[in-house]
Amino acid sequence: MTTLTLDPPQGRSTLPFIDARHPERPLEVNFYRPARHRPEDEIVFVQHGMLRNGDDYRDFWIDAAEKHNLLIVAPTFGNAHFPQAEGYNNGLLVSEDGAVAPQGDWLYAVPTRVLAALRKAGTTRRDKVRLFGHSAGGQFVHRLLATQAETPFETAFAANSGWYTLPTLERRFPEGLGGLGLGEAELARWLAWPMVIFAGDRDIVTSDPNLPAQAEALAQGPMRYARARFMLDFAKAEAARRGVPCNWSLITVPGIGHDGAAMSRAAAAWWYEGRIPSVEVLRTEAAYVA
Repeated sequence: MTTLTLDPPQGRSTLPFIDARHPERPLEVNFYRPARHRPEDEIVFVQHGMLRNGDDYRDFWIDAAEKHNLLIVAPTFGNAHFPQAEGYNNGLLVSEDGAVAPQGDWLYAVPTRVLAALRKAGTTRRDKVRLFGHSAGGQFVHRLLATQAETPFETAFAANSGWYTLPTLERRFPEGLGGLGLGEAELARWLAWPMVIFAGDRDIVTSDPNLPAQAEALAQGPMRYARARFMLDFAKAEAARRGVPCNWSLITVPGIGHDGAAMSRAAAAWWYEGRIPSVEVLRTEAAYVA
């Protein structure tokens, strides 16, 4: 039985969600709902990293949620039902035998269906929301924008991705968009979308065991910050070659490495206060939060 409605209580909560296209793969959705949040108020979707720790990522946003009256929604793709990069970062697009799944089965459509369940419950009346993802969640976010023709997202930050799907049809997914049945129109749509690559300029470790190290990833640079810059440069060059606009941007967060909590605080401050706080305000005790 699929989940048709989601109506989280005030404060922290975790609710089960059964997606219509993946009934055999249950999810959880972690929420934070301020007491004063009403159906017309803002919503931020947050995508966790490779630790599948949606509860942590929800918590990273609680201060901002209270300050700016935001409903935080963190769909959580657990390892048991969505294993490895193929089961989360790469969206279940391509099976082990190389077969491409039907587009409706791509995981990148799930957040939109979570929002539909919130709307059906009357929790929100909003049809446009914000999207943030860090690390593996940053990979999820930019691939979502690459592959979904229609989304409810008015802005999206892909933060500290380990590597990138490049805006080209000449390389197979996940290195590029080749082999998925997408064409020039879809590529031009993605390049025109105002996607933000959000990157900590101290995310420069090259020996991290969780840093993708296959040849295609290493070709984008030796560490995450270099790969973020490579992605934007590649996109601008591809757009120019095709004669289409590229509306992407790179926002650098000074002094921050691979820290999901700090990057969450930085994104919230940028969106709602128009600034990036100092390193001392952003940095937490954790030096590494995937």
